[in-house]
Amino acid sequence: MKIGHTVILAEKPSVGRDIARVLKCTRRGEGFLQNDQYTVTWAVGHLVTLQEPDEIDPAYKKWTEDALPILPAKIPLKVISSSRAQYRIVSSLINAEDTDRLICATDAGREGELIFRYIYEKSKCSKPFDRLWISSMTDEAIEEGFRNIRPGSDYDGLYRSARCRSEADWLVGMNATRAFTLHYKVLLSVGRVQTPTLAILVKRRLEIENFKPEVFATLTADFGAYKGVYFHPDLDPDTHLKDKSEADRIAGEIRSGTGTVREAVTTRKKDLPPQLFDLTSLQREANRLFGFTAQKTLKLAQSLYETQKALTYPRTDSRYLPPDMIPKVEQTLGILPESYQSLVPPAMPSGHIPATKRVIAASKVTDHHAIIPTLKKINPSALSPDEQALYDLVVRRTLAAFYPPCEYDATRVITTVGQYSFRTSGRVVIRNGWRDIPPTAAPPKARKKKETSEEEEETVLPPLKEGDQYSVKGTIVREDMTKPPSQMTDASLLSSMENAGRELDDEEIARQMKGSGIGTPATRAAIIERLIQVDYAQRKGKNILATDKGVEMIRIMPQEITSPELTGRWEQALDRITSNEQNPEAFMESIKRFASFLVKSASESDLKASFPKESYRGRGKGSRSSANKMVSDLACPLCGKGKVLESPRAFSCSTYGKGCHFTLWKDAMVRGGGPEINEKLLRLLLEKHQVQGSTGILSVSGKQIRFTPSASQTPSVERTMEYIKK
Repeated sequence: MKIGHTVILAEKPSVGRDIARVLKCTRRGEGFLQNDQYTVTWAVGHLVTLQEPDEIDPAYKKWTEDALPILPAKIPLKVISSSRAQYRIVSSLINAEDTDRLICATDAGREGELIFRYIYEKSKCSKPFDRLWISSMTDEAIEEGFRNIRPGSDYDGLYRSARCRSEADWLVGMNATRAFTLHYKVLLSVGRVQTPTLAILVKRRLEIENFKPEVFATLTADFGAYKGVYFHPDLDPDTHLKDKSEADRIAGEIRSGTGTVREAVTTRKKDLPPQLFDLTSLQREANRLFGFTAQKTLKLAQSLYETQKALTYPRTDSRYLPPDMIPKVEQTLGILPESYQSLVPPAMPSGHIPATKRVIAASKVTDHHAIIPTLKKINPSALSPDEQALYDLVVRRTLAAFYPPCEYDATRVITTVGQYSFRTSGRVVIRNGWRDIPPTAAPPKARKKKETSEEEEETVLPPLKEGDQYSVKGTIVREDMTKPPSQMTDASLLSSMENAGRELDDEEIARQMKGSGIGTPATRAAIIERLIQVDYAQRKGKNILATDKGVEMIRIMPQEITSPELTGRWEQALDRITSNEQNPEAFMESIKRFASFLVKSASESDLKASFPKESYRGRGKGSRSSANKMVSDLACPLCGKGKVLESPRAFSCSTYGKGCHFTLWKDAMVRGGGPEINEKLLRLLLEKHQVQGSTGILSVSGKQIRFTPSASQTPSVERTMEYIKK
């Protein structure tokens, strides 16, 4: 086999095949494509990961308080057993004698950089490498990326940040999970990011449960040509009266009275166009309009990026474009599907898009620009209904961003009847601007019932001036009750994660945290799904609610791990590491100190806890939950001594607490498009080690279970995870 001088490593097979097609690498090998100049190979997501504690030292296999905290000087790497075959192929290619250099072509982000660098380090490779950095998977974008190839060293800061994030999650998760699990004798998953996210859900649940509704009334006066709502400047809200009797009393006093216009002010105002989408804002809008979960939106956006080549890179945190994108955007608008062409001219006055600061700002684009359509002709009918909906949403937002503002005259009128004041607001639209773009249409299965709006309809007012008088023609008294905060949805939880910390009492800390929040656009969806997976949260319709287990979990946690403050500061520190402004060693020392603090907090805690029975895994004689049932004749695949237990959410070992920590969540593969694991499927897996179904292949090897989608599924959803959860 002849190896090309340059080996290109992509993150996924589908991306590798696209790059190989552009480079005309047509010769096929096992796990690669090549021509005389290039060999294109690929990972299948992560091939290399951090070792487990017991792989570093067998003494850690048994969970004991004496072994904590676990703070290795260096966390070694290991090859993921289920991906070993592809790792051997990649390692052989990059270390081959004929290989002169490498090109890192993994996803252009923190996690993609980590995937390449872990493989590079584990393979003990020392070949020079460059970096392919692209924001679109069209052929033109790939070709341009190769013309602008950059030295791999330009991304050393990104790698250091990625490694710090990975090791920080390991140190906090491993130590805190073991410490609190041992102290409370129940499996408790603790995470650097997932725990403060759970705290947001718990806070909202408690606010709703502790909410005490109050009766109030409103009074509207009809002046014939217009209406006004009673208000009092000393009340909050100022239109609320304490009860219906008070409203009736005022209504009786003003009935047959005369209203005098004390103030009539008209102001020309503008509604600016919406900004372009980053991933989080796209997930929020898709949830609001279509009911899509954050994970579903990410999956669809990734498919539109990788497979359909219709959208630019979705895992971005920027809502801006650099100036050099202007010509490309103009070309893109010109080749949009025919159904959008009538909407293009207002976005390109004089044949060009306006370079407004709300859209074009080089300083506000970091790794990737905002999500926009690509420079590729798309046939919407070739997309699935959900893909069509998301593509349509992005196209309309892109057009709207370049439209002129909506201009209107806002009128505020205050009318007095005796000692009582009534407020009237009106609006007259002068120019619709971006509101001329029709709203997007949801796919049939995602259409939501029309929600009632509490906002008053816009009122068209007659010409009014101070001193005008109008007789009171009638009054309307309405009685209502204050409402509790609304339940969290994907959209509102994403917003809370993104803006976490802004409500802190310390204004200086809140200012420093602006723009940091909890997690990153690329990880927030997975964090939400993880909370549901471990039974800390549950979905009810479009709402996400903290469970009893989640509430109890947050109650016993120290504030340092539940508050967004520390997590937000860590995210800021990771960003500074990326830009080479912070020492990664100093960051990791702070993480180790925090992990030690959590271990001490758990061991010294005097808080009592009562977790729901289904949360328990058998811990000695008589402690097994009645929610668990024995799966007859099925031995634990890890220790071989205990029997497999089944609970409503997972399979575990009957000897849990005596050294075995086998846990397999039933929905472990669902996020990747795989099936829910039931007893029959588990038996087949343990017997045959591989089961093929309509959606793909499930396989089990060592401590891991892996789902590989069939060819008809999106390649990017391949999922591998440990089934021994610690």
